[in-house]
Amino acid sequence: MKLRVFIIILGLLLVLSGCSSTGGVKEEEYDLTVEGGVIYGTLTVPQGEGPFKVAIIHSGSGPTDRDGNSAIAGSNNGLKMIAQELANNGIASIRYDKRGIAESMGLIKSESELVFEDYINDLVLWIEKAGSDERFSSVYLIGHSEGALISAAAATKTQVSGFISLAGVGEPAYDTLIRQLSTQPKEITDLTTPIIMELKEGRTVEDVPEMLQSLFRDSVQPYLISWFKYDPVKVYGEINAPVMVIQGDNDLQVTVEDARMLGEGAGLEPVIIEGMNHILKEAPTDSEGNLKTYQDPKLPLHPQLMDKIINFINNN
Repeated sequence: MKLRVFIIILGLLLVLSGCSSTGGVKEEEYDLTVEGGVIYGTLTVPQGEGPFKVAIIHSGSGPTDRDGNSAIAGSNNGLKMIAQELANNGIASIRYDKRGIAESMGLIKSESELVFEDYINDLVLWIEKAGSDERFSSVYLIGHSEGALISAAAATKTQVSGFISLAGVGEPAYDTLIRQLSTQPKEITDLTTPIIMELKEGRTVEDVPEMLQSLFRDSVQPYLISWFKYDPVKVYGEINAPVMVIQGDNDLQVTVEDARMLGEGAGLEPVIIEGMNHILKEAPTDSEGNLKTYQDPKLPLHPQLMDKIINFINNN
């Protein structure tokens, strides 16, 4: 039997040296040296004199690069567009290829080395780097999808001026995985649920069936165990900084209810954008048309999104 499931988690299961300028907006290579190598990033700087507010943008799950593009989901350039629009409105940004992905691939020799805390700790180092850069007056976090939880967790470990959650999941990853797999035949869920519950308890699972190797292979189990420890609602409630939760009502992967859960945790009302999908674009309501937007890097961001983001940063 072939497992067919479209889920976020599937994606898992896989100093200035140059400068360019467009319309007064500058982009620079902006890298972070960590133990074992370098995490490669891009700094986008507005026209004019600083210091500027700066937002650190964290991408979503799996092989998603600094621009929001993925070998699995396709090229949409959503995060690159956010960076450019921020700069057009006087706000700098940093986006980067997380360890093991794209230019930063060399930091992971084996996926069994990676745990969820690695991403959190890397982001804390980026926050410290940006905070010590005299070009920046304050640091904000923008996290998309899985990157929302990573950013939220980092915001509990160090001081930031604000955090924006984009399409963040509201329930722990194990609950999300169980829910998304619940659409599969009973013989599949009878196999997957016990595996998930073992991983939730911090125990690895041997002899995973071949059809489930893409989700639960030995080398990815340490990551899943570490990820399952985090309850997004609790994490959001521990952030000592202004928070905004943004969610599209046309998202095939994350729901409005997720946003409401996160908003409740943070003590706020989420911002729901009508017609926006998971990659932050305006999309048709049918699944096929919605998914086609994932392959269109020229399709602009939803027209309401950047106003929400820019107003939040300017007012906090």
